[in-house]
Amino acid sequence: KPTLGILDATLYRDDFRTRLKQPEVSVTDITFDITEKDIILIDDVLYTGRTTRAALDALMDLGRPSSIQFCVLVDRGHREMPIKADFIGKNIPTSVNEEVKVKMNEIDDEDAVYLIESPK
Repeated sequence: KPTLGILDATLYRDDFRTRLKQPEVSVTDITFDITEKDIILIDDVLYTGRTTRAALDALMDLGRPSSIQFCVLVDRGHREMPIKADFIGKNIPTSVNEEVKVKMNEIDDEDAVYLIESPK
């Protein structure tokens, strides 16, 4: 059985210092040593790749894993970083004026993916 953890990469984002409002910081809950472990990083939506890069930096501060594979539920394109998922649930091409919202039953009482128009 794999050991699970939760990673918050907010403080590792490259736009952390340029945001005007106070960031919402969650808890990182990784209570095991990741050194020499094979890690699978899972995210809901892959967009620019900046959050993934931040998550990789956060993981490196916790140890030196043997490998990291990246799994994403939805890849919407528009990459700004050289980031590629190893496992993709669904490719959903979007415009820059659209957002993908993923809902999970354990948190939102529904399993759904929504494509919505971004507020301007």
